[in-house]
Amino acid sequence: MLDPAVRRVLDGTSIAHLATVLPDGSPHTTPVYVGTHGDRIVFFAGPGTRKARNLRRDPRMALSIAPADNPFEPVVVRGRVVEWIEGDVAWEIIDQLATKYTATPYPGGKNAPWP
Repeated sequence: MLDPAVRRVLDGTSIAHLATVLPDGSPHTTPVYVGTHGDRIVFFAGPGTRKARNLRRDPRMALSIAPADNPFEPVVVRGRVVEWIEGDVAWEIIDQLATKYTATPYPGGKNAPWP
């Protein structure tokens, strides 16, 4: 179960920075939209992106989020990817995240190329 204070930040519009592990063991970070789906943290990673390839090989990850209302009290989450969501459910989540941050669904929808 997510801590309510963490959920509040995840459900806001703060950009998270995702850290993954490169094949040589060095860190890789990238900004991501982040949110919740039930009691899970969600973000999207197109199948061909470096972050997705890293996570498929090694599911360890960390998220660092500086809340928009108080960036000096960051939220840090460390763990492992436990589920890959695909298909229509994934596109619903992607559209929800895109709408939260940009006020419009993901451009092109499920027919669009992954970023």
